[in-house]
Amino acid sequence: MPKMKPHTGMGKRVKVTGRGKLLIQQAGLRHRLEVKSSRETRRLTGTVEVSKADRKRVTKLLGR
Repeated sequence: MPKMKPHTGMGKRVKVTGRGKLLIQQAGLRHRLEVKSSRETRRLTGTVEVSKADRKRVTKLLGR
């Protein structure tokens, strides 16, 4: 049986907290910032928890 290797790209995008929560950068803050309002860009800053629908897939890619 080969070793289980974590997905390196996912490892760079996701931070795991001490309690096991998965935190990612909020999407939508890379381009077209001139179009978006200041309020919207402020709202998109910071990290958020991975959605429940994606949690299983992300944990599998991290090899946890």
